[in-house]
Amino acid sequence: MTYRTTAAAVFAVAALGFGGVAAAQWPERPITLIVPFPAGGGTDTFARPLAAQLTTQLGQTVVIDNKGGAGGTVGAGVAAKAKPDGYTFFMGGAHHALAPSLYKSLSYNIQKDFVPVALVAQPPQVVVINASKLPVKTLQEFIDYAKKRPGEINFGTAGKGSTHHLAGELFAMQTGVKLVDVPYQGAGPMLSALIGGQVDLAFDGLGSSAGHIRAGAIKPLAVAATERSQSLPDVPTAAEAGVPNYVVSTWYAIWAPAGTPKEATERMAAEITKALNTPKLKETWAGNGTGVPTLTGAEFGKFVDSEVQRWAKVVKDSGVTLD
Repeated sequence: MTYRTTAAAVFAVAALGFGGVAAAQWPERPITLIVPFPAGGGTDTFARPLAAQLTTQLGQTVVIDNKGGAGGTVGAGVAAKAKPDGYTFFMGGAHHALAPSLYKSLSYNIQKDFVPVALVAQPPQVVVINASKLPVKTLQEFIDYAKKRPGEINFGTAGKGSTHHLAGELFAMQTGVKLVDVPYQGAGPMLSALIGGQVDLAFDGLGSSAGHIRAGAIKPLAVAATERSQSLPDVPTAAEAGVPNYVVSTWYAIWAPAGTPKEATERMAAEITKALNTPKLKETWAGNGTGVPTLTGAEFGKFVDSEVQRWAKVVKDSGVTLD
C-alpha cells in the first residue's frame, strides 16, 4: 500500500467517524436552535444574541425555531426526536428540570434523550408587580396586603408547571400568602398581560423583565438571589426584603439530541464559551442580570441532575399537579 493510499484511507475513516463529514468541516450548513417558548420570552432574550454571535463565529447561520407550548415540553419533545446529525440543538432551561416531577407522561427524558452542551445564562428571578393594580412599594407590604386578601390576587406564569409557576408556589409556601396562578403560553404573553393589568404580579426571570423594569412598565419588589443584581442595584434581595430563603434562578442552557456526534457537541460547547466571553455578549448578559456561566459538557449535566432533584421536592411539598 502506498503512502498516498494509506493517507486517503485514514481520512476516509476520520470522515465516517463524524457522520460522513470530517470534524474540521463542521458545520457545512445552517444549524437549527429549537427554542421551546414563543418569541419575546426570557429564552429568546438570550437565544437570539447568542445565535447571532455563533453565526459569525461558525460561518453558518444559526436559525431560531420557536416551538412553544405546555411549559416548554412540546418543543423539547420535538428536539428529542430531531435527527442527531449535529445540525439541531435545543435551548431550554430550568423549566425542563422541573417538568419530570410535574407531568405524568413526557415524550422525552431530559437526562437521557439529550447530550448536555453548555449552561448559557443564570439570571435570578424577580418579583414584579403592576403598580397600578397593587398599592404596595415593598415586598413586605405586598405580603401583608396579600394576607388580607387570600385568593384575590393573581400572578401570571409562562404556563402550568413553568419555573414562574413553581417560583410563585414556593413564594406562597414560604410567606403564607394564597395566590391564584394564571397560565400563559410563554413569558412574552405573560409579561404583556402583567403590563396590561390582566394579572397583578409575576415571578419572572430578570432576563425578560429587566427592560420592562427600566422602562417603568412594571415595578420590581425583590430579586430572588443571595446578592443584589448589578443591573438593578437598587432592588433588594428577597432576604433583605423579609423572605430569607427565597432563591430562584431562571437558567438557560443548550443541549443536543442524544446520539449527536461528540465532535459537534464539543465544538459547539467551545464556541458557546467563546461567544459568551465576547465584550458584546458579556455586556448584554450583565444588562439582563447575569454573569457568564462556565459549565459545559458533563459538569453541566451534573448541574441538571441536581436541579431535577431540587424541583422534585418543591413540587411534592407544594402539591402542584398537572393533568
